Amino acid sequence: MGKDKKTYTPFLENGDYVIIINAQKIKTTGKKDKQKLYRNHSGFPGGMRIEKYSSLIERRPEKIVEQAIKGMLPKGPLGRTIYKNLKVYKGSEHPHIAQSPELIN
Repeated sequence: MGKDKKTYTPFLENGDYVIIINAQKIKTTGKKDKQKLYRNHSGFPGGMRIEKYSSLIERRPEKIVEQAIKGMLPKGPLGRTIYKNLKVYKGSEHPHIAQSPELIN
């Protein structure tokens, strides 16, 4: 949100972009790999699609990370604006090298 900047305002988004790489290497605890479900609804009657964690990690691991972070953000217009500053990539390669991002451990 940019709380460390001089221009911070609670109702505006002044933060930086966040780039997450190696999304396929995430680890879970317990039985989440067999029991956790991801639901998506098309908006039409009978449009609920359910996918298990184990198949989603094979197909689109970045979606798991994106959904987890989106759930932690504030709900409303500010949260949606902050979410647009998130970039998640499956492997270690990303197209933002020209912006010379800083590595944070």
